[in-house]
Amino acid sequence: MSVLVVGLSHKSAPVAVLERAAVSGDTLTKLLRDVVQAEPVAEAFVVSTCNRVEVYAEVDRFHAGVTAICELLARHCGVPSHELTQYLYVHYEDRAVSHLLAVAAGLDSMVVGEDQILGQVRSAVKLAAEHGTAGRVLGELGRLALHTGKRARAETAIGRAGLSLLSVAVELAAARLGPPRPGADALAGHDVLIVGAGSMSALAVATAARSGAASIAVANRTREHAERLAAGVSTVTTTVAGLDDLPAAIAAADVVISCTGAAGQVITADMVSAALAARQAAGRAQAAGEAQGALVIMDLAMPRDVDPAVAGLPGVVLVGMDQLSEHASAVRDDDVAAVRAILEAELAAYQSAMDAARVAPVVVALRAKAANVVDAELARLAGRLSADGLSGHALDEIAQTVRRVVDKLLHAPTVRVKELAGSPGGEEYAAALRVLFDLDPRAVEAVTRAAPEQEGSR
Repeated sequence: MSVLVVGLSHKSAPVAVLERAAVSGDTLTKLLRDVVQAEPVAEAFVVSTCNRVEVYAEVDRFHAGVTAICELLARHCGVPSHELTQYLYVHYEDRAVSHLLAVAAGLDSMVVGEDQILGQVRSAVKLAAEHGTAGRVLGELGRLALHTGKRARAETAIGRAGLSLLSVAVELAAARLGPPRPGADALAGHDVLIVGAGSMSALAVATAARSGAASIAVANRTREHAERLAAGVSTVTTTVAGLDDLPAAIAAADVVISCTGAAGQVITADMVSAALAARQAAGRAQAAGEAQGALVIMDLAMPRDVDPAVAGLPGVVLVGMDQLSEHASAVRDDDVAAVRAILEAELAAYQSAMDAARVAPVVVALRAKAANVVDAELARLAGRLSADGLSGHALDEIAQTVRRVVDKLLHAPTVRVKELAGSPGGEEYAAALRVLFDLDPRAVEAVTRAAPEQEGSR
């Protein structure tokens, strides 16, 4: 079995394609279940964000695995296979593991070093565990990715150098609104509307509050969810609204950040036109040639929440994922190099562990056979010597001595075979042990089968 990843991201596909390929909610769950039910696939999890959709799977055949995943991805995201294929990338075995580590560390993000991707990988692994599609192999791989991502942020400056998408969005919004007063926060004096109440919206609320927003309104289809999100902010005046109240809520805002999981458009051109009329009546409209009074709308959803025609309305600045990618903050080369060094060390440790795991069944079978031989010989010896009046204590000393001798004799070859497992032809050393010690193949297979069974029973 080997790890395979098939996916597309902002690096391989334009935003318009990513928008069509986005999967979430029930569609994501169905994709996950269908992938793991494919004949070549044993385990799977899916990382789906606003700028990537990646299927990670444990497969027993490369080509069959790629074909099955590509077909299922096209079917569930609604993009015909012949259109989708040209934007897909495929990584296999060590390259697949290396790619996941880079994703979790933020090196593959639109904004290098952003923190949100780590939580998204965690959610992907958790969802797979809840639905029983990730077992021992991908469960361990997920834990490795999260550990590596945390190390990268704790031991380097990558997290501080690379801003999140929301931080970049706030910076762009502030730039469109005009420079803040000296010493003031980016959104100081400005009213912010957050559309949606999911995890991205929660981050948007927190980011707006940290950026000094004068007030924050949360609009969502389910009012209770909006109220819960607004209640989490104590430093800023907050209000809530339903989606039916969006024109009025937009009219009262300087910055709108929309990040729902809706399948269609949430903010239409007609809705914004009505909001602009209300703003003009209230004296909030933009004067000619002035930044003050502009309505900035940030569309962070995938697929897009905002009708692209909104960009053509007077006094409106629409910023989408395309613009965010152009303004992604640069990260110092030495920060990236430091993170890559961590990734290489973690990958090397993972490879060594996997190599050792491959020969472990042979080692266990060898020690089990040696233990059985020792037990049989000690039993025969005890039967002979007990008749001569040898004490039980003496027999125990003899047994311990024999077991220590056998352990010492086996120690060097078993440790050495684990060390050599990662070298070219490493599996041949395990095969040599099987032949030299005449190990029963069925015993080795039994140990191999027992490992995942024991893991699953924990």
